[in-house]
Amino acid sequence: MKIVVLGGGISSERHVAQVTATSACQALRRCGHQAVYVDLFFGLENYRKPLQEAFLEPDGLCGNVAIHKEEPDLEAVIRSRKYQSNGHLGKFVPEICALADCVFLGLHGKDGEDGKIQSLLELIGVPYTGSGPLASAIAMDKATARRVLHDAVSQPKWQEMRYSECDIPRLSQELPLPCAVKINDGGSSLGVELPETREELFQALHNILRYGNHVLVEDKIYGREMTVPVLDGKALSPIEVIPPQGTSFDYIAKYQSGSEGAQEICPASITPEEDRRLREAAERVHKELNLRVYSRVDFILDGDGVPWFLEVNTLPGMTPNSLIPRAAKVEGLSYDELCEKIVLLSMKEHRG
Repeated sequence: MKIVVLGGGISSERHVAQVTATSACQALRRCGHQAVYVDLFFGLENYRKPLQEAFLEPDGLCGNVAIHKEEPDLEAVIRSRKYQSNGHLGKFVPEICALADCVFLGLHGKDGEDGKIQSLLELIGVPYTGSGPLASAIAMDKATARRVLHDAVSQPKWQEMRYSECDIPRLSQELPLPCAVKINDGGSSLGVELPETREELFQALHNILRYGNHVLVEDKIYGREMTVPVLDGKALSPIEVIPPQGTSFDYIAKYQSGSEGAQEICPASITPEEDRRLREAAERVHKELNLRVYSRVDFILDGDGVPWFLEVNTLPGMTPNSLIPRAAKVEGLSYDELCEKIVLLSMKEHRG
């Protein structure tokens, strides 16, 4: 098959989306497909051949990319684009996608998980991996997802709000502690703070404004951090995520290996009952939000074995070391097989 693998983009998760997409592209090429990597923001502005020949490029246009410790400098990325436009679509992105049998979405965050690119691909009639526009948009909006899932899973007490710099002194004295403050449509643990004192809350509210002013504030639940991948409607092995001692599961802990990175235990060392509860909760989230093909649901497992829903990722990381590939390996699926299965299941969904 001819497959366009979209990655990069212009969100704060750009680096992660580059690695996910190039990894998936290389895997699909090893499976015999004519896969080509295309950056959503840059497109094919440097490609001089006819577009259909891009699928025949020996390296699939995959470059050398890595996840850096620092978030991407989006202003520098914007300045470096030759194709000057106010839009977020790079040159020839719709055109190359229209030539494909399927588009593999290796995107994360805004423009990738919020239903926008899914809507574009629906309009041009090209199958794509993962969930549809509406389900993606609902899942990306944390407050809306919580409302939909109100009766489906246990959730921390939460409130939604918008604020400005001048509101911070008042809010830092009024909001409950300890709590979690997170940007409403964020990802990759960016725009998340876990203050336990009034001073920390004041700084947290200030820090988060760099990502936006629409936030979710929820009571902090103490327990073990768990994530449960779902593939084709069935939960895979729960995974425990243990951040480095004395830190939270932030951007660095999530994506860096070694002493700075988080420890990820797959399968998680939990009781059969806890395993059952986590799997059932993840499957309910996937079903209630009408998600398709695959997702990953994050929980806190408290001391009583109750899974508390945190958020769901409709396009979770898909590097070979990401959480879904690790869980799939426990089920006997290699990384290459997983990437191809996601494509095949997605095409089946679109035919349906």
